[in-house]
Amino acid sequence: MTTLLLTLSIILTLISAWLFWQVRMQKALIQDALQESHGPDDTREPQLVLTLQVVDPIAVARRESRSARVLADRLPVMVTRLVYQEVMKELQKELEERDIQVTMQLDYR
Repeated sequence: MTTLLLTLSIILTLISAWLFWQVRMQKALIQDALQESHGPDDTREPQLVLTLQVVDPIAVARRESRSARVLADRLPVMVTRLVYQEVMKELQKELEERDIQVTMQLDYR
């Protein structure tokens, strides 16, 4: 029994030493990468991004479309996606009328 415990403790000590060595190597790699990158890039101005969220897309769809009243309960994800696509189209048209160049994309989070 003592031999088994001694063997087990030696194996655990070796595993702990190997893990400690791996952590040290990882820290060294991180330090090297930080030194090579010369810190953060402060030469560029931050890019501004406008985020738009429709608070209640189902209510908007029900108010704007007869078919959405029927589909909203059965396919809420599809109706929500269609509402966002229509909002994007309307915004794009309004901004083009004002001669404002924009890039629009729909992101899923």
